[in-house]
Amino acid sequence: MTTPPPPLQVRGAVRSFGSTRAVDGVDLELHAGELLVLVGPSGCGKSTLLRSIAGLVPLDEGSITVGGEVVDDGRSNTPPEHRPVGMVFQDHSLFPHLTIGDNVAFGIRKAPAAERKAKVAELLAMVEIDHLAKRYPHEISGGERQRASVARAVAPHPRLLLLDEPFAALDPNLREQVRTQLVNLLRATETPAVFVSHDQAEAMALGDRVAVMRAGRLEQLGSGPDIYDRPVNRFVASFMGDAAFLPVTQGDAGPQTELGPIDAEPSSAAREAVIRPADVGLEADPEGQSEVIDSTYQGPTWTYDVRLPSGAVVRSTRPRSLALQHGDRVRACLDTTAPALVQADGG
Repeated sequence: MTTPPPPLQVRGAVRSFGSTRAVDGVDLELHAGELLVLVGPSGCGKSTLLRSIAGLVPLDEGSITVGGEVVDDGRSNTPPEHRPVGMVFQDHSLFPHLTIGDNVAFGIRKAPAAERKAKVAELLAMVEIDHLAKRYPHEISGGERQRASVARAVAPHPRLLLLDEPFAALDPNLREQVRTQLVNLLRATETPAVFVSHDQAEAMALGDRVAVMRAGRLEQLGSGPDIYDRPVNRFVASFMGDAAFLPVTQGDAGPQTELGPIDAEPSSAAREAVIRPADVGLEADPEGQSEVIDSTYQGPTWTYDVRLPSGAVVRSTRPRSLALQHGDRVRACLDTTAPALVQADGG
């Protein structure tokens, strides 16, 4: 049995604007049915890469292959309308003169009427807006329009779906609800997808894998736990969540940090430990050598900034039952013995 080609392969992709390389030698491959999220700071190249995959921005070098078909080799570029790719933008891009049902049906308008009607009903039901089929885009909410946009993009069975920050315009509660419904739709239809997101937590919740970009390059590609718990450098560690960095020294009992011993190889003394807020335990102690310098109440938890005896500052997230004040003395320790390690001079 022949193995089908992957939905997407990007090899050595380069795209420049003047002297700036927006995409600089990116390689990645999408697996069947996989959801991949591109994240990174503004200007890192994630949207340019997505638009190149869509055919909106041709490559200068490298290649893009969709479902085994080369659509860009740096010389010739298949137009967007001839690529087996669907795309969803922030602004929904629905036809204002068509009903929601007719919008979803647009991409399968050549199918038999009965088949088209059944498919539209199925997709709208999957995203829980089947009751809105006869309304027009201006008559429904932003979240409902976004669900309709994805249903329309999925209807023609694209080999690949591209989504450019599709939840950015939605409020946090609605964003989570819409995200869940859209992921369920993509899973049910086995549609592989590439998302661009500016929200690191959303990227880890949404993606089977996350691609972290910086200055046009791919810094790390892996699952959410891989990226968060095993960052390859300081940049990835800091970008994907709160992180402090403490030197690793070689003590009598082995490698350790200012907060306590860690499980690591003796050679780790040239590295730094990545300290996440959940890794730092606190205990109120008038004789403690560390001091609370800031606190933020977040409902279920408190987040504290704590200055250690060396002057280093770490952040600690603790249950709301531990209520500390600015200036309180505490004892701080590591709640983990195996923090991630990065090069001490790594960017």
